[in-house]
Amino acid sequence: MEKVTVKICEGTTCFVMGGGTIKPVLTALTQRYAARIEIVSARCLGACNHADSFSKAPYVLVEDEIISAADIEKVYAAIEKRLKND
Repeated sequence: MEKVTVKICEGTTCFVMGGGTIKPVLTALTQRYAARIEIVSARCLGACNHADSFSKAPYVLVEDEIISAADIEKVYAAIEKRLKND
């Protein structure tokens, strides 16, 4: 069974828009899945390279799914969906 990889953008825009609060809360919430999830920080996911994309930060990548305007609920739901598909 492979781990679900969650990359949390901590670039300047994402961090300022709330990305810095996602990792600690998500890590605490996912303790029961610890063996099946890898949560990592990314310097930049490149998702806000266009001026109109800044308002959709923060960004989180769950495997191959980019989540814009990411919050704990959206990211947790994407993780659970991936875990159920395994």
